[in-house]
Amino acid sequence: MADPIAKTVKPPRKAAARPAAKGASGARKLVKAAQTMSEAGDGEAPAGRRAQAGQARKAAILKAALAVFARLGPDGASVEAIAQAAGVSKPNLLYYYPSKDALYLAVLEQGLALWLSPLGRFTEADDPAEAIGALIAAKLEMSRDHPEVSRLFALEMLRGAPLLKPVLAGPLKAVFEAKCAVIAAWVAAGKLRPVDPPHLIFAIWALTQHYADFAVQVRALTGKALADRAFMDETRSAVTALVLHGALPH
Repeated sequence: MADPIAKTVKPPRKAAARPAAKGASGARKLVKAAQTMSEAGDGEAPAGRRAQAGQARKAAILKAALAVFARLGPDGASVEAIAQAAGVSKPNLLYYYPSKDALYLAVLEQGLALWLSPLGRFTEADDPAEAIGALIAAKLEMSRDHPEVSRLFALEMLRGAPLLKPVLAGPLKAVFEAKCAVIAAWVAAGKLRPVDPPHLIFAIWALTQHYADFAVQVRALTGKALADRAFMDETRSAVTALVLHGALPH
């Protein structure tokens, strides 16, 4: 006979998962993208065929959208033009990205994560000449391989950065200040001349991204582009020499 005092102990109920907040601002999404850029791809399970096809379609849409947005700007671009460039129907594009603003935001997220990554690589323990040379090389490679990202970023700056302002004042500023501190430590240790850290970083950005933003001008004046291996090597050597000549102790 069962003990009348004994009670059946029921397992605790699992807390219901809260639905994700709707209407998160574009700025919040960009901040999250910048903060988690180094974690992308970690621990992901292999996708099934349908999921892989969906990811491939989304990648094609993002690639086409980047090219169209960089050429026409967010105001001049249309969903129809992006769908045509991606080789998908407009309804199919809107299935993945419900509006042009949502697609523009996704392109900015992807580009921001890519463009910020080289700045976070050097540390105080590194040799300054090697670290600065590696940063210049990485930025020139991005200008060669992903010029539209730099152009779209420049367009967003010219618009007043309505979506990027929180990132500029948050994650980007945090990375920027950390690397300025590294450069300041190199200066204090006598490894660099007394250069101003922010201006050194600005100079590297300007010298390298010029070859993306003004590629047409570069080709018109020199007849060359970074896609030409010899010109790429020449540019990397010239820009590195210019920066290091002004930064390294003589």
